[in-house]
Amino acid sequence: MLKPLFALPRTVWLIGLISLVNDSASEMLYPLIPLYLSSVLMAGPRALGIIEGIAEATASLLKLFSGVIVDRTRRAKPWIVFGYGLAGLGRPLIAFVGSWPWLLVIRFSDRVGKGLRSSPRDALLAASVGPEWRGLAFGLHRAMDNAGAVLGPLMASLLLATQMPLKGIFLWSAIPAAVCLALAFWIREPQAAGAHPHHEFDWRLAGMPPAFKRYLAVVALFTMGNSSNMFLLLRAKELGVPEAQIPLLWAAVSAVAMLFATPLSALSDRVGRVHLLVGGYIAYGLFYVGLGLIAHDGALLFALFAFYGLFMAATEGVEKALVADLAPVARRGTAFGWFNLTAGAFLLPASLVFGWLYQAASPLIAFAFSGSCALLAAVLLWRWVGVGRIALGSA
Repeated sequence: MLKPLFALPRTVWLIGLISLVNDSASEMLYPLIPLYLSSVLMAGPRALGIIEGIAEATASLLKLFSGVIVDRTRRAKPWIVFGYGLAGLGRPLIAFVGSWPWLLVIRFSDRVGKGLRSSPRDALLAASVGPEWRGLAFGLHRAMDNAGAVLGPLMASLLLATQMPLKGIFLWSAIPAAVCLALAFWIREPQAAGAHPHHEFDWRLAGMPPAFKRYLAVVALFTMGNSSNMFLLLRAKELGVPEAQIPLLWAAVSAVAMLFATPLSALSDRVGRVHLLVGGYIAYGLFYVGLGLIAHDGALLFALFAFYGLFMAATEGVEKALVADLAPVARRGTAFGWFNLTAGAFLLPASLVFGWLYQAASPLIAFAFSGSCALLAAVLLWRWVGVGRIALGSA
């Protein structure tokens, strides 16, 4: 696998490096925002819910908009540069806010940046390689993204250990933001990106292949069982994992995903995307059922979380590679927009349902519900979207 890995185009490596640097900054600050909100801005959980709800909803909607725009303009780089620049500019400004509505404005701008860059970036990745290397390219990107998710919390812990105040850590995020922006300017779009005629602004699913629409329905069902990862950490804490070890537990999950994302996604280039996704969805279902049944912490709990890292490695890149396989080239950006919107929009109801079941019934019922959604999604992906309908590794 090493030979094709190092033969990947410069653009693929550059986009992966940008994601690594950006996620390092983002994940360095993300765990600190609730602490900053309560200890400095004197606001509570309700304000946090408003901030994150508005921010994430904005990002989901803009991912569809930016996908349609990139199909219309045939240019991805301007949206990538602007998206990373807007997010990078806002994060250091958190150090100067004096009330939670201003924090809302900054988080809103950060998510606007994410929404504007995500679908163009995915479309550019898909356009930079042939179908035979598509899984490898998306797997490398997810591996580098997860590497940032490991480095970020470690950097935050290191800076906090030096007694640096929260405001100082927010200001330090300006450095990776500047690096990100500089790297984004080096991106080169492949010549094929401008080879197609301009199309009218069209965000609709009309004209998309039936297999792609069925795939979106399966993604929606799976996401209904894919609630916030915060519930996993809550469950670990309830089972007896010390609070100080919770961030390390999640960093370990990201580390497993980082190590295995590239080889597992590359495997889909040979055995087919659907085969690997079905296996990943089944693994997710078993993980959730197991986490609902387990009664205390220990080696089994840590093994389950490592298993969850394998699920992430086997699915995150492959899901996007399958979008590129199924979508018409001229509407690839729109297809990624719809995929990102579907995966984002169902996260809120999924978390609401899971939280209600967790509190009103029991953790076992909540985890069993999520596991059942994943297992049913696996069956539908296999029988309805269908291995036979999609050639191995390509549309």
